[in-house]
Amino acid sequence: MRKLYKFLYFKILAWKLIGEFPNVDKCVVAVVPHTHWLDFFLGLLVRKVINEEINYIGKRSLFKPPFGWFFRWTGGAPIDRSKSSNTVESIVNIFKERKVFRFALAPEGTRKKVSELKTGFYHIAVMAQVPIVAVAFDFGKKQVKISEAIYPTGEIQEDFKVFHDFFDGVVGKIPEYSF
Repeated sequence: MRKLYKFLYFKILAWKLIGEFPNVDKCVVAVVPHTHWLDFFLGLLVRKVINEEINYIGKRSLFKPPFGWFFRWTGGAPIDRSKSSNTVESIVNIFKERKVFRFALAPEGTRKKVSELKTGFYHIAVMAQVPIVAVAFDFGKKQVKISEAIYPTGEIQEDFKVFHDFFDGVVGKIPEYSF
């Protein structure tokens, strides 16, 4: 099956893959930019191309019938996103419970244009004591770029300069919404 995914990605879609996914069992995967619902399916395809288990979270209601099986099958983990729950803490607990958990999310927090990344992904990595892997979906260059493992120092402003540099110039599916 992996040959099929690679054929689709490299030959049919004619995309490139820049970098290799680091050899880590646990990490936060920060994917930028998130401008369109198709980003989810590109992520699923890339995950098969690189042959890595990469997870995500979704609101608990998504994991109920009739589609709950799909979200679990694609690596999803349900989470209570109500006002009374602490999402960062809930995700950190998932890291503690699992031997392998590579948690992908879009740090913009929306598919619309933003000027700053939200900080939740960073705080999750710090609290879970895991690295961050930056992944850029660049529709302008038709490439997915993967960083090395980035270990947060606790100096958020300095660390965010690294992320801003990595994502600089990346164009999303909807260019005007790009970070």
